[in-house]
Amino acid sequence: MSKLEALLSRLKAHQHVLIVAAADHDTMPADSVLKRVAELENAIAAVEAVMAEEGER
Repeated sequence: MSKLEALLSRLKAHQHVLIVAAADHDTMPADSVLKRVAELENAIAAVEAVMAEEGER
């Protein structure tokens, strides 16, 4: 597994944990949790883009 793949896996796992934890509550997640999930989504997209670029070379 490449370093990028390992990073992508860690980012997705952390995002998954946050989403599942938020789903366990009957209330709306805190804004800070939503912000963190969104930030992780951006990071995931960035890593995937770099991986795609690396694959094209």
